[in-house]
Amino acid sequence: MPENNTSESFVNPLTARDWNEEWKRLQQARRRFDDASYWDKRSATFTSKDAPNPYVERFLELAGIREGETVFDMGCGTGALSVPLGKRGHKVVAADFSQGMLGQLREALDREGVRTVFPKQMSWADDWPSLGVRPGMVDVALASRSVATADLRDSLLRLTDVARRRVCVTLATGSSPRTDERILNAMGLSSVLGRDYLYAFNILANEGLRPEVSYIDSERTDTFDSLDDAYDVFARMADDAVGETVGAEERAEALGRLRSWLEENLVPNERAGQPDKKGLPEKSLRLREPRTVTWAFIAWNK
Repeated sequence: MPENNTSESFVNPLTARDWNEEWKRLQQARRRFDDASYWDKRSATFTSKDAPNPYVERFLELAGIREGETVFDMGCGTGALSVPLGKRGHKVVAADFSQGMLGQLREALDREGVRTVFPKQMSWADDWPSLGVRPGMVDVALASRSVATADLRDSLLRLTDVARRRVCVTLATGSSPRTDERILNAMGLSSVLGRDYLYAFNILANEGLRPEVSYIDSERTDTFDSLDDAYDVFARMADDAVGETVGAEERAEALGRLRSWLEENLVPNERAGQPDKKGLPEKSLRLREPRTVTWAFIAWNK
């Protein structure tokens, strides 16, 4: 009988695959990255006054930051994590590449009388040590919903270098936090451009780290001025979710199904005119059922 060499030829794809190269290919298939100017414009619609904020509360619970520990918050935005940490007395270096976001953060710190948070304009691609962010600088490094980078391995290892004890990040479990997969399914589309957290977990495991995973559900109520407004929003969402994987004819058919779905699922918004979580007035229509965004909370100890 021929000798069975199956065990010798087997290659485990989980450990043999270069997950960071897979990530880079994923980024090439996606739309372009949002730059600092994009977030400068969006910063006017953000606020750190959302209290209570179930996402923030759960993140900080899972992070397990100890009394007196120092923190680095990369991609801090307007300070959803940095402000409450500062109010608890932690020293925090809060970094973001958007001057608009940092401006909102500084206003929040002044409003709350927080003096232990230090804003820093900096991107993932910058030379961190030259900007004062050095290896072992803090006890805990955080990146909440901000690891949308071209080189995921580099970003995760940068955070690992900065922290002395622990690193905590959140990444999307679906195709994107901007994507409502219920609507994609109703359109007859499926996204192949997501599941970011799986790439991060595999990269970390292959680096010899021991990532732990939990999940945070965040409910979002989207509101719209009209059916056409909702249609435009979700048509852009679908384009972002499927990229170049769908042809013109299939896209046109999907958009027809989108309009029909919206006609059935848009209802009057009883909170129209009242401030939403960002302090902006809610619009006249909403989806019948709010959508739930599930984030993967990934943490590892040094």
